[in-house]
Amino acid sequence: MKRTMIVGNWKMHLNTHEASLLVHRLDQHIKTHRDLEIVLAPSLLTLQPLSREIDRRKFRLAAQNAYQKDVGPYTGEVSFTMLRDLAHYVIIGHSERRMYFNEGLETVRDKVQAAVRNGIVPILCIGETKHERAGGETRRVIHDQLVTAVSNLTPDEVEQMVIAYEPVWAISTFDGEIAKPDDIAKVLELIRHEITELYGATAAQAARVLYGGSVTADTAGSYLALPGCDGVLVGGASLNYRQFTAIVDAAYQIHHSQADTNG
Repeated sequence: MKRTMIVGNWKMHLNTHEASLLVHRLDQHIKTHRDLEIVLAPSLLTLQPLSREIDRRKFRLAAQNAYQKDVGPYTGEVSFTMLRDLAHYVIIGHSERRMYFNEGLETVRDKVQAAVRNGIVPILCIGETKHERAGGETRRVIHDQLVTAVSNLTPDEVEQMVIAYEPVWAISTFDGEIAKPDDIAKVLELIRHEITELYGATAAQAARVLYGGSVTADTAGSYLALPGCDGVLVGGASLNYRQFTAIVDAAYQIHHSQADTNG
């Protein structure tokens, strides 16, 4: 079985001291699980000091964003090239980047390509808004966002990717509703179908597909138990070490119960 992946997106929270304290508390409460991959995505400012602090047997780091050009006269930007020694993953296409910073399909595509070019694994976020869902456009939105984002990649590169289904209508930042597991399962299946159509069944099975949308300690288990769900992308709950630890514990229990069922 693939390792279950738990990603904590800290967004624009925590200064250097606060981030260090959270890592310390997580290290105290989370055990080393060989079957889980726990990824922390702190603010850009704290990536470098945390890269020296984390126990790499337990945690990996992700950047929350980067600029798609490797070098150049882009004041204030940080490239994927600069992040190669700090982050194993990078979050790309998050709904907040798409909505607040007007990152369109082509920008997301270029960032995915830049991440892969620099040896950083993209965590590609895709998902529809409440309006798009109400209009029956979920399939079209998922298709457009996914197909465009991976259009410059090879099958081997797609196999290494992480794809997070992040329905905007289920995100608390946007007054979202709690997503029903049955609804999520249909979209996870759709994502693998799209990858199969583009790159074949091997790539579709190898790529990890996560769910992200107001995941909490109370709801994580119902999503992690879904067929084809390889983990969760956690927002606000990742800032609370008790909540995040509970999500990790739930992931561990579900992973092992599925492993036992599969023999």
